Amino acid sequence: MFKEFAIIAPTASGKTELSISLAQKLDAIILSLDSLSVYKYIDIASAKPTLKERSGIKHFGIDLVKPNKIFDVMLFINEYKKAKKYALKHNKNLILVGGTSFYLKALIDGISKKENISKHTKKIIKQKLLNLEQSYKELYILDKTYMQNIKPTDRYRIEKAWEIYIQNNITPSEYFKLYKPKPIIENLTVFQIETPMDTLRSRIQTRTKKMLQNGLIDEVILLEKKYQRYPNSMKSIGIKETLEYLDGKISKLLLQELISIHTGQLAKRQKTFNRSQFNNIIQGNLRNLENIILTMI
Repeated sequence: MFKEFAIIAPTASGKTELSISLAQKLDAIILSLDSLSVYKYIDIASAKPTLKERSGIKHFGIDLVKPNKIFDVMLFINEYKKAKKYALKHNKNLILVGGTSFYLKALIDGISKKENISKHTKKIIKQKLLNLEQSYKELYILDKTYMQNIKPTDRYRIEKAWEIYIQNNITPSEYFKLYKPKPIIENLTVFQIETPMDTLRSRIQTRTKKMLQNGLIDEVILLEKKYQRYPNSMKSIGIKETLEYLDGKISKLLLQELISIHTGQLAKRQKTFNRSQFNNIIQGNLRNLENIILTMI
C-alpha cells in the first residue's frame, strides 16, 4: 500500500540524513521541499545532498532549472505529481522533506487562481505592513470571519489578505467562496524535527565553515561569470554575502560570520512559519523522530 508523509524543519536540522535513512528502510523516494536546491549548479550554497549522500535514493525537486530561470509554486506542484506518479509506478513510498514549507502548505491547502498584483497595490501594502498591528486590526474590521483564524503577528497571511482585498475589492472570505482552493494532497501526516535555536546556530556555524572549505567562493565566482547578478537565485543566503566578499567589502572571516547569522535568521523564520501554518504536527528531536515515524508509518 502506497504511503506518503512529510518531514519539515529549519535549515541545518539534519533533515537530509534522516530522510535518506527512512527512505532506505521504507523503500521510498524523496521529494525535496527546498527553494534553492531546484537550481542546477547551486550545489554548495544550497547545501543540497550530494550524489554520494543520496545513496542511490531517487530524488525529485533537485536540479530542475538553471539559476537564471524562475521557479514558482506551480512548477513545484507539477514536480510533486511527477514524483507521486513515479512512486506509484515503481511501488515506492514517497517522503516530502525540506525547509521551504510554503511549498508543502500549497500542496495541503491548494491554491486559488493566480493573482497578478499591480505595482500600485504592492506599494499600498508595503506601507500598511509598516504597522502590522494596525494593519491586522483594519482587516479584522473588514473581515472578522477570515481574520479570526490568523494571528496578529502572521505577516505573510496578513499581506496575502491585503493583496486579495485591494486587488479585487472584495474580502478574503468572499474571494475564497468564489475561488475555492482545491487541495492537491489530503490527509498527509507531517512530522517536524524539533531543534533548540542554540543547537541550530551551532550546526549552522559548522555547516557554513564546511561550505567555505568545500569551495563556496569558487562556486559563486562561476555562477556570477555565467549568470551575472540579476537572477533572484543570486540574492540567496551564501551567494549574496560571497559577492560582497568578492567586491572587497568584507573579510573572509566576516563572510563566514554573516552567512551564519543570516542562515540563523532564516531558520528562526522557518520555525515561526511552521508553527503558525500547520496543525497537528508530530514533533520529535533528531534522535527519536525516526523511531516515531517507523512506528506510525
